[in-house]
Amino acid sequence: MKFALKAAIAAILLLSLGTGGWWAWKTYGEGIFQIVIESKAQPEPDAERYATLVADLERWRGDLRKAHAKARTAEEKAAVEKDARVILELMMPEMMRCWLGTPYDFNGTAEKPGGGKVACGYFVSTVIRDAGFRVDRYKLAQQPSENILRTFMKSDGCLLKVGQDFESYAEWVEGMEPGVYLMGLDSHVGFIVNGAEGTRFYHSSGWQKRGVVNEAGNKAGALRHSNWRMIGGLTADPEVIRTWLGGETVKVRS
Repeated sequence: MKFALKAAIAAILLLSLGTGGWWAWKTYGEGIFQIVIESKAQPEPDAERYATLVADLERWRGDLRKAHAKARTAEEKAAVEKDARVILELMMPEMMRCWLGTPYDFNGTAEKPGGGKVACGYFVSTVIRDAGFRVDRYKLAQQPSENILRTFMKSDGCLLKVGQDFESYAEWVEGMEPGVYLMGLDSHVGFIVNGAEGTRFYHSSGWQKRGVVNEAGNKAGALRHSNWRMIGGLTADPEVIRTWLGGETVKVRS
């Protein structure tokens, strides 16, 4: 990834973060890195920062779409797709953070952080839509978690484990490459983010009606108590990246 692109994203995140914490780069390998954000206070919904991130990400998508269209070789197109993946893996977790503290309700359909209550499916579908995927968030949110995953990824990209003990499952997930994943459970859905903070589970939790939370993957009760677990690498799938770049309409699987 070019330094100018990396620096520009850092500037966006730094400006939108304000004085509420600090950030730093952590590198995983060639072209793979994430920003570590440390908050000084209990997280609260941040609709203003969310809107800034959404607008910035859409501008990046537009620029990368043009670059992808102009690329003449497979190698050039792959390089643009790699940049697109990096940007999504930086920006989507920051968008999720803006929702932290938004209250849960089984029927909640909030469209922005703190803008009401939000169910697990609507949290996931809204972040995905606002990240630039052209998808009907209402129809997507109303699907069982398996259909949510299969809306974006083919069968071989959706990895299902049934009845596996939690400790070994959590260790398996932690061993996956850095990225943004969709996680489907018995009756729940959320995001797994593998990155600088380890494995994190972002979801709108109905347990004691807590709302949107960011939990360590190996300590999340929803993950532990589910018998059925399906995970799919949203940002690791080249077809998903190309769909995002092209602004193609995503047909919800039902």
